[in-house]
Amino acid sequence: MAHATDHAAPAILKEVKPAVLPRAILVENNRSFAWITEKVCSIIEGKTPTWWWVCFALACCVASFTVAGITYLVATGVGVWGHANPVNWAWDIVNFVFWIGIGHAGTLISAILCLLRQKWRTSINRAAEAMTIFAVVCAGIFPVFHVGRVWFAWYLFPIPNSNYIWQNFRSPLEWDVFAVSTYGTVSVLFWYVGLIPDLAVLRDRFFKAGNKLRSTIYGFFAMGWRGSNRHWSNYEMAYLILAGISTPLVLSVHTIVSFDFAVSLLPGWHTTIFPPYFVAGAIFSGFGMVLTLMLPLRAIYKLEDLITQYHIDCMCKITLATGTIVGYAYGMEFFIAWYGANPYEGFAFVNRAFGNYAWAYWIMIGCNVITPQFFWFKKVRENTWFVWVLSIFVNVGMWFERFVIIVTSLARDFLPSSWGYYSPSIVEIFTFFGTFGVFSVLFLLFIRFLPIMPMAEIKAVTPQADAHAGHGHDKH
Repeated sequence: MAHATDHAAPAILKEVKPAVLPRAILVENNRSFAWITEKVCSIIEGKTPTWWWVCFALACCVASFTVAGITYLVATGVGVWGHANPVNWAWDIVNFVFWIGIGHAGTLISAILCLLRQKWRTSINRAAEAMTIFAVVCAGIFPVFHVGRVWFAWYLFPIPNSNYIWQNFRSPLEWDVFAVSTYGTVSVLFWYVGLIPDLAVLRDRFFKAGNKLRSTIYGFFAMGWRGSNRHWSNYEMAYLILAGISTPLVLSVHTIVSFDFAVSLLPGWHTTIFPPYFVAGAIFSGFGMVLTLMLPLRAIYKLEDLITQYHIDCMCKITLATGTIVGYAYGMEFFIAWYGANPYEGFAFVNRAFGNYAWAYWIMIGCNVITPQFFWFKKVRENTWFVWVLSIFVNVGMWFERFVIIVTSLARDFLPSSWGYYSPSIVEIFTFFGTFGVFSVLFLLFIRFLPIMPMAEIKAVTPQADAHAGHGHDKH
């Protein structure tokens, strides 16, 4: 029986050295821990800049349009909206789905990228989480007032009542209630838990500065944080658990929102591609909004050392990937409509591209399919002005996507005698326009009174935080 013998490795292998890939620098110019603390805290501690007051006043004026529109709606009735047979879902549901999608990037950055140990998320996750919460607030406005009698909106929840009215749990609209409320609750908890160490820093700094009122307020919400080993251990465990809970929400929330349409029998809606298609679209629009908000903040507060070109590059690549998935879904919808040989389904998609709403469809294609393809080019990704403009086109395109899906499918249903053309009323336009003001007011208050970046997490990705730095190991 032959015995196995060890063979010497070829001599060439001794000369081959494995490639050492340089790690991306997440905090440039070798900034110290103290510099990071001063940079983030100075935004809150400094005098309120003039531009903030101007933007806040403008945002309040814009938000008043929503207040006026809702007040008139409640006083007069849902008939002030442009709804009419056959389009009984229109701007309200379009805007609801749009705002829910905007918030998805925050959960993705905070939860999924945290579990995947993607350290580049640290500089943008706090603002993205805040954006998620504010987007959910804006989204909740539309279905609540769409029910007509808003004072009966509590019937949406399974609360015992004297009329023995019980919810239809087989309806995807009822699933929305639980999905969105759970999403909002977990997002607030995740955001708040991440804030606790930074609130304690602000508490101590204001106490040293002699500002007892602000020190007391921040101290109350810091919940006695002292930065002990036990506190950090509990904090990291809680953060990890919330990340695990939030991860399925990234997939489930917009999946359930897509069921509002996919479980129906209406041509253009009755398709199984909607869940992954909606999730990809939500992440796509969410990252578009993150770029839209973070690039101006980066320039105004001179945060180039913390939000580096590498961060922008990563966000552009995710936008490109999800935008390509969305474009693939558009093509597959037409293919399945043709391959399924259902004349009603085929007509629905031909009508989208060449019917009365063709203008909206091609705006959607231009913004969602063509626009992200520019991110293939490195020179484009390195031009922050160009990236910012493209991110706005992404937001516009994703709103038109929801409009095309909802309105075009309803406007041309099975009966030609009931066909119609939907046009929004001025009340609908004002209400939607005002939600951007609501979102902006909340975001401006956030950047003025809360740290827009997690200081502890950013410090953890600096070179000096690496325990092995300078000891012959790979330097970060």
